[in-house]
Order: sequence, then structure tokens, then C-alpha cells
Amino acid sequence: MKSNRRKFLSNLALSSTALSISLPTFARVKNEELDSAIENQSGKQSFNMCGYAAPKLETVRIGIIGLGMRGSDAVERLSFIDGVEITALCDKYSDRVSKAQNILEKMGRPKAKEYFGEEGWKELCESNEVDLVYSPTPWQMHTPIALHAMKNDKHAAIEVPASKTLDECWQLVETSEQTKKHCMMLENCCYDFFELLTLNMSRQGMFGELVHAEGAYIHDLSKDWLFNKKAYVDMWRLKENIGNNGNLYPTHGLGPIAQCLNINRGDKLDHLVSMSTHDFSLNNMAKDLASKDNFFSEFVDQPFRGNMSTTLIRTQKGKSIMLQHDVSTPRPYSRIHLLSGTKGMAQKWPGPERISFGHSTVKQDELKSLYEKYSPPIVKHIGQIAKEVGGHGGMDFIMDWRLIDCLRNGLPLDQDVYDAAAWSCIVPLSKKSVARQSKSVAVPDFTRGAWINNKPVDLTLNGGGTTQVRKIKV
Repeated sequence: MKSNRRKFLSNLALSSTALSISLPTFARVKNEELDSAIENQSGKQSFNMCGYAAPKLETVRIGIIGLGMRGSDAVERLSFIDGVEITALCDKYSDRVSKAQNILEKMGRPKAKEYFGEEGWKELCESNEVDLVYSPTPWQMHTPIALHAMKNDKHAAIEVPASKTLDECWQLVETSEQTKKHCMMLENCCYDFFELLTLNMSRQGMFGELVHAEGAYIHDLSKDWLFNKKAYVDMWRLKENIGNNGNLYPTHGLGPIAQCLNINRGDKLDHLVSMSTHDFSLNNMAKDLASKDNFFSEFVDQPFRGNMSTTLIRTQKGKSIMLQHDVSTPRPYSRIHLLSGTKGMAQKWPGPERISFGHSTVKQDELKSLYEKYSPPIVKHIGQIAKEVGGHGGMDFIMDWRLIDCLRNGLPLDQDVYDAAAWSCIVPLSKKSVARQSKSVAVPDFTRGAWINNKPVDLTLNGGGTTQVRKIKV
């Protein structure tokens, strides 16, 4: 990216607080300037990472940064996979590194080199003993870690969302292209059994032409997670919900349906509008907790994001997507995952799973038959083992195994840097739309036109499927 374009984006970027509480200031920005900042895609793609197969790695040496809830689970899951060596562990806090070492010992794995402190992640990325940097850290660290990893000749696998700003999205894209290093967002929901089933069914034309899709992250985190002093270090996730009024966590819902719609591979996200409610619960909860514990006083009367965020996206081919985000009202968990086509529909959440080719959903025995016929090869190959290893019902392990198998066999990844950018950019774009009273904003084409000819995700195991899983009693 040219430095003047990055400077232009930076100058236009507003602080998250300003987006939520300073609408008049934002409204004074001309529409043309805002659209130019979003759509500025001048120049040619330096290298197309979609479909790129990096040189084979017989053994994938992994450095894991961030050893909290997600990171410690990843240490155990990855230890089951043959052809993997966890050579480095890093966390800001040394006690977490020690606990991760204990997991390696339990799994019969050698001790890894240790990094900790504020700058430990940089040293890990610079290590000559790491091929893949695996990063389940707080959101603000995803892009810096991925950039430093790729610039130091490492592939990067980062948790969701991959980035928080448009500029970060472009930095990831351009660095991946320049270094020819993979940057994969660890979107585990793409490997859910129903999501994989419907991806293959849509690929086989079972739903006809897809017209509309819906995804969400509706999960009440408020009491047990956001306001839990023992959940997220330094209360970072609660703080993310202050001054950031938009969809902060879009990729769980968007990722799987984007793959079904062949986004970045025959179609692209074109523009969106977004709307948020007021906050009707988080500040009240802060006040209630502060009345009993002074620790929570700093969170009283903060500009919390609205409870429900709803975003509508139109694709280049005229299809529509609805995304929702709500982590603070007492509703059943839902990612929705709805696909609507000219011949049928599918929906997972709220349960039970439903597939229909008319006015009525298929019965359970027919649904079972659809699973048997249309579950893609990866499910039949590794699905049962994944359920035994675990991780959100097995989808975490399918994701990890597939990533390692692709790297070991020199295969393109299922998710590339353009997916990471396109799915993550909903965060800043939804905030911009909300701040402008739900006006439309354009979605950048991070492929710079390559989406027209990019091939859809390969659902076969051709050239791969060779990575074994270790039998470990834990």
C-alpha cells in the first residue's frame, strides 16, 4: 500500500470513543471522502495468495503466543497431531507459560522454549526454531503479531477477528503477498459439522442459487465472562465493548456463509449498512456490581456498545447477508447459519438443525441421510477423531488438523489473508455505518479484482489427508 493512502486512512480513522459518542463530528466528514478511504484499492495485486501452496514442511514447528483459555486448549489439541513440534511458548505472564509446559509434559511432548513479558512475542516471532506462529491473544495483538511473524519468515494463524481497522486489514494483505507467507484467521466455525455439510450441499446445488444468508454471534457473555474478574486478563474484553458501537465479532457468523457464497472466489462483499440499539443492560450491570465491589467503579457510565448490532451486506452479484452481534442479553446461543436458495434452505441455530426443500423441513432420518451423503471428505476422514479430541464439539481440532495437513503437504489453505481481511473489516465498517445513522459504506476489495477468477475452496483431500493423529491417554 502506498504510504499516502495509509496516511489518508489513518487521518480519517476516528477513535472508537468518538465513533460512539461524537456523531456530529463524524457526520461532518463528506461521504465521498469516507467512501474513498474505504474503496481506495489503487495498484495491482503484488501476488495472489488465494490458491497459493507454500513449500512443504515435513515437520511444522509451532510457536504459540497467548496461553490463556484458547491458548492452553490449543497446546493440548496440537499435541495430538503428528508432524507437529511445539517449539516455543509465550505469554505476558510467566505462570501461564509454566502451565502450558505442564500440558506438553502430560501429552508426552518435549519442553518448549519459553518467552514472556511485554516483548516476548517479538522474540518468538524472530526465532529460527518456528515455522508457524499460532496466536490466540487479545484482539488488539492479532495484527501486530501476524505482521511480525510474516516479516520474519513465519506463517501466521491468528484468532478472530484478524484486525480491528481497515488499515490493519490492508497491512495483513500486503505483507502476506510480499512475503508469500500464509495469514490464516482461526475461524473454527467454518469447520462445524453442519456448516461443512451445508457448504458441500450448496456446492452441489442442493439449495439452488443462494439468494440470502444469515449469521450471528448471539451469546450472553455479560455476567459470567465480561464482568468476571477471572475470565479475561485486565478485563480486556469488557473494555472492547466500551466506545465501540458496531459488530465487534462478526466472523463466527460470516465465515461459514461467506464460503457458501464463494466470497472472494466468484463474488465479493460490496456494501453494508449497520444499526445498533442503545445499551440497556451493561451499564446497569456495572452500577450494580460497583455498589458491592469498588473494582467495577471505573466501568460505571461508560459508553457501552448497543446490546444488539444488525448489519446488512449486499454482494457484487446482488445477494444479501444479515449479521447480528449480541453478547449482553439473555438469549439462547445462536450463530443462526441460515442459507436460503431457489431450491431450499438450511438453518442451524437456534436448534434443532433444519433443512428444507419446500414448506416443511426434512425429517430426522432424511437429515441423517444427508449427513451421510454430503458431509465432505474431511469430516469422514477426521470427524470422529475430532469429536474425541474435542474443542467446541470437534470443530477446533478439524481446523487445526487441516491447517497442519495443508502445510505439511504444500496445499493451499481453506482460509487465506483476503478472507481474514474481508470478514474482519465488518468491525470498523459497521462502526462507521452506525456512527453515520446507518448510512451505506462500501466494503473494500482486498483481492484487487482477483475475486473474479479465484477458485472456490477445495472440499477434497486431494494431495493431502496424510497427517496422522497420535493416540494419547490424557
